[in-house]
Amino acid sequence: MALVNAAIDEISMTPFQWKLFAFNGFGYAVDSLLIVCQSIAQPGVDKEFGRSHKIIAGVSLASQIGLLAGAALWGFSADIIGRKLAFNSSLFICATFVLLAGGLPDYISFSTMVAIYSAGAGGNYVLDATNLLEFLPVSHTWLVTFMSIWWAVGYTITGLLAWAFMPNYSCPESSTHATCHRAQNWGWRYLHFTAGSLVLVMSVARLAFVRMSHTPRWLIAQNRDEEVLMVLEGIAKKYNSPFSLTIQHLESQGRVLHSERSHWSALRLRKHFASLFQTRMLTYSSLVIFANWFVIGMVTPLYFVFLPYYLASRGAKVHGDKGQYTKWRNYAVNQVAGLFGPIIAGVLVQTRVFGRRGTLAVGAGFTMVFMFGYTQIRTPSQNVGVSAAITAASNIYYGTIYAYTPEIPPSAHRPTRYGLCVVLNRVGGIIGVLVGSYADVETTAPLFVCAGLFGVLVLLSLSLPFETRGKRSV
Repeated sequence: MALVNAAIDEISMTPFQWKLFAFNGFGYAVDSLLIVCQSIAQPGVDKEFGRSHKIIAGVSLASQIGLLAGAALWGFSADIIGRKLAFNSSLFICATFVLLAGGLPDYISFSTMVAIYSAGAGGNYVLDATNLLEFLPVSHTWLVTFMSIWWAVGYTITGLLAWAFMPNYSCPESSTHATCHRAQNWGWRYLHFTAGSLVLVMSVARLAFVRMSHTPRWLIAQNRDEEVLMVLEGIAKKYNSPFSLTIQHLESQGRVLHSERSHWSALRLRKHFASLFQTRMLTYSSLVIFANWFVIGMVTPLYFVFLPYYLASRGAKVHGDKGQYTKWRNYAVNQVAGLFGPIIAGVLVQTRVFGRRGTLAVGAGFTMVFMFGYTQIRTPSQNVGVSAAITAASNIYYGTIYAYTPEIPPSAHRPTRYGLCVVLNRVGGIIGVLVGSYADVETTAPLFVCAGLFGVLVLLSLSLPFETRGKRSV
């Protein structure tokens, strides 16, 4: 690994890594785009079809279950079959089922499609962050943090589409299941058709402009030294970069044990999990990062999935406006504000004062403060301004945790640990949806819970044992 890392640093930054930044970023954008797509659709779907369960938000629950399945599938398989398959196929899966979801005639079938397309997206940022990190020279590892700008881009695109479609093609706020009919409720369908088309374009672009190979660090872990040399030498020759690594250098380090066994052997599978708890410090690090992801999982749907309800109810209370246009305009403003979070995070993580852990604490701390403030809003401008500040501040946290998580574990087991993190995140998400379903989202009670959870994240962030700023992942 040290030799491969040195070779990547020698090649330095090339157009290939910049293309990876863009096209791996598509996976981030799709993940957020689809999470928001179903949450925007839920109020309209509820009115048109009626909920299968009167209390539980079934569409959001289906999304979280699908995301859980996708995280387990893509995350746990990536150390076994490599990162290449997910890069080439996951967006096609998403696009197909998002387009199908827009034409479905009832609550159950729509929720099923939501679960399937969420499963396709569920492991995207696990694999996309890993793919990028394992090709980057140490001088540009900050790009993994900055790549979360794509996550905010996904939110922004969907927020703007919602503003365009939902006010004009949705049942009135006062309508019920009995009075809301398909002919007047095409907004969420147009949203899915447009989002699915965008994802399809992204998936074709990935295949057309990037010839993705297995990452050199994964190949090293599989004892495939010749392929490592082919991949790195190919990049160096294409972009006229210096390259001095030889097959003799690699083979002189010996062989990786047990690589002759089947990828699916019990021993190899067990080692991927056992390695995350090999020492006391690694065990502590894994447990704290797992706790971070579990808490994020609870707070994300509790606030962001139910954000349309919050904006509508708070808007009605501060100025009596229950109109669709105002609600979705405010929603779009929120998502545009979220673009600033990853930019701020990308700067802070490189400073000595903050680093990764400090930036996590800053993002969580400001989000907590703004959420407490959101419970006290009195005017329309406060409603928009404070909710937008929450989105921007929380994206500082999200952008950093997405980058920090893959930097810690060794490459041979990186997606396994990241996959475990995201599985726990989705379990927390299911809990968050259930809490939000039984809570009254038109009151401030869920906001106090969200603020408290971000306070917990401040403490968990400062408890992380490793600071990765300026250090090389292995």
